[in-house]
Amino acid sequence: MSKKKQKIFPRERLILEALGERLMLARKRRKITTEIAAARAGITRVTLNRAEKGSPEVSLGIYFRILSVLHLEDDLNKIAADDELGRQLQDLELK
Repeated sequence: MSKKKQKIFPRERLILEALGERLMLARKRRKITTEIAAARAGITRVTLNRAEKGSPEVSLGIYFRILSVLHLEDDLNKIAADDELGRQLQDLELK
C-alpha cells in the first residue's frame, strides 16, 4: 500500500526550509558532524539531511530528536504559545 503524499503550499515549504537551515547552522556552530548528530538522534544521515533541507516528509518526532541533540528542545514549547488570533476571536465572543 503506498502512502498518499501530502500537499504542501509554497509558504509552508519556505518555513520548513528555514527551519532546516537553522538546524543545520546550529549543528555547525556546535561543530557536530552529520555522522555524530544522526547517531545521537538515532536516525540516518539521509534523514538528518532531509530535515536540514526542510523536507515535509520528516516527522515532528525526528525534528524533536534533532533539537534535543542540539540542546534546543525547549524551543518546541514556544510553538503556538501565544495564540494571538485565537485570543482575539475569543474576546469577540465575550463582547
